[in-house]
Amino acid sequence: MKSGLKKMGVVLLSSALLLGACGDGEKTNSSGEDKTFKIGVTQIVEHPSLNAAYDGFKKALEDAGIEAEYDVQIAQGDPSANTTIASNLVGSRVDLIFANSTPSAQAAASETSDIPIVFTSVTDAVGAELVETMEKPGGNVTGTIDSHPDAISNTMKFLKEELGAKKVGMVFNAGEQNSRSQVDAVKAMLKDMDMTVVEASVATSADVKQATESLIGKVDSLYIITDNTVVSALESVIAVANENKLPMMVGEFDSVKRGGLAAYGFEYFDIGYEAGQKAVKILKGESKPSDIPVDIPQKLKFIMNKETASTIGLEIKDEWKAEFSK
Repeated sequence: MKSGLKKMGVVLLSSALLLGACGDGEKTNSSGEDKTFKIGVTQIVEHPSLNAAYDGFKKALEDAGIEAEYDVQIAQGDPSANTTIASNLVGSRVDLIFANSTPSAQAAASETSDIPIVFTSVTDAVGAELVETMEKPGGNVTGTIDSHPDAISNTMKFLKEELGAKKVGMVFNAGEQNSRSQVDAVKAMLKDMDMTVVEASVATSADVKQATESLIGKVDSLYIITDNTVVSALESVIAVANENKLPMMVGEFDSVKRGGLAAYGFEYFDIGYEAGQKAVKILKGESKPSDIPVDIPQKLKFIMNKETASTIGLEIKDEWKAEFSK
């Protein structure tokens, strides 16, 4: 019996040492080979764009030959759960955290300065205090943002010049830093365009339909940005917009596919893949997060949902070159 306990003690000690090694952000070997990495994934809510970004991240690691096990935890829009997830992933001493959204990245960054964090689906990495600068993040965090510098300006020009809009309704969660920064950017831009923003703030996805309805009669168009709370309940916004023949521009392609009118955007799979490429460099020991620049989406294009255009009675012009038809 004593011999058995002694052997068990050795096994437990070995396991403890192994687990201890797993949490050190600097412990990866130079090649990243012959090792299965433990990746913690924190995501604020489930919706197609965020899910596509996660798929892209995994594909990048797969293409690089990285063996990984994923601990995926989704907060379902709950700020408290979001904090708990970050704490749990740090406590389990994962090799790297993939943070898929601004709240997810902020919670993870507040829990650890040692474990590498790679984010995507973040709109303003500097404003969210995730990195010092885009070129030199300076800490344990880097990634790809989901904001192209021309996306908002192109959207507003389309609403004004092509659709004649003057009052743009925006439904968003003011508690999301990425959303507040986008709304502020839109408002600043419209000052010189003889247009105004009418805001409707929500706290949960259950508030989205009522908030959208509150804008009816006050606006002549809608712009749904990359707000996780609202996008997770997008069908309720689409129903209100279509019923009232309101053109609704959106912030990403998946929302067009779900029924939004049009977007200047990019594929979330692509920015997830680009984030994954950064993770590969970190896991292989080639670079540290502090030295890997934060990137913007590389491709921006315009797509339109022809079925939605027909529903709201909008004739599509040839020059719009709509690329998507539901």
